[in-house]
Amino acid sequence: MSIFPINFPSTKSNETSFILEIDENNKLAISWWVSAKRTRSYPYARVYNTLSFLGKKVTIIPVFKDEGKEGDRDFLQWDTISLMSLLGINVIIAYYVTAEKSSRYNHKITKQKFNTEYIKKEIKRLLHYQSDPLHWNLEQTDRIGLLGHKAIKAYILISKKLKVDMHSLEKAKLKIDKLSKSRNEFIRLSRGLAEQAQLRESLTEQPKEFLVGAGEKAVLTIKNYLGGNYFFTADEASISGKHVSLVEAKHSSKKYFPSDNDIKDGLLKMVLFTNLKNVKVKDIEYLPKSVLQLLLGSLNCLHFIKFSLRCRRCS
Repeated sequence: MSIFPINFPSTKSNETSFILEIDENNKLAISWWVSAKRTRSYPYARVYNTLSFLGKKVTIIPVFKDEGKEGDRDFLQWDTISLMSLLGINVIIAYYVTAEKSSRYNHKITKQKFNTEYIKKEIKRLLHYQSDPLHWNLEQTDRIGLLGHKAIKAYILISKKLKVDMHSLEKAKLKIDKLSKSRNEFIRLSRGLAEQAQLRESLTEQPKEFLVGAGEKAVLTIKNYLGGNYFFTADEASISGKHVSLVEAKHSSKKYFPSDNDIKDGLLKMVLFTNLKNVKVKDIEYLPKSVLQLLLGSLNCLHFIKFSLRCRRCS
């Protein structure tokens, strides 16, 4: 990863993760999300790049992102923060303040940039923070209301300056107010959206998910002691005796191998899958076997490589 001084360009397009050097004794591994949604722009791959760093690790996530009336709008979800806590990542919830008008759509914006002064203040505060990422991240969730309303004010100014219609900002205010009402309400609303997304994904076949085994796509809900419920899908799941195989498949039809981002995305999920305990299918417990499956070629000529990963207790 590249090394930047404290006055870093936080949204430098070709640096999605990097080392931030405060001084000789203080360095942080930083990654940032383009959107609050985990399925956009490979945020897991960005976070994965920082996992080997021995010091504090940080990921910057927008409280919500509005791309304009002809684009998408995504809000931060509780389980994203909880997952980062599980991985030992400190979250800084941030907000966008500038953007450019899309050259293709009249009511869409692009090249959004964070309020970097706010991020730098939070980084300096984190340097002196003595507790663990879980407690830091819980404190961050208490700021959702404040940051959400700052984001809304910024989008009002962006809309006027660029003459771009945004999604309903009144509805955005109501949404932010609900998310900031209480932590329990934030959790409840987020999990409802996550479950809906999980169901949609389980019913969808993607070109990157060609399967070569006899298993079926399956929904997978992981719970942990930090209060997180992680709603995933296994691209392929099959039972053999006392074992259940959970396959994450990455496919490339044009290149020699799936992209680095695809592989890193799969590897981060393997961090979760290889640490599963008490895995049940219809209330029957099985020993999990996690598999990252890399496929290349067309449907008529498909080659694949399987990496089987197991937790220590199952080896």
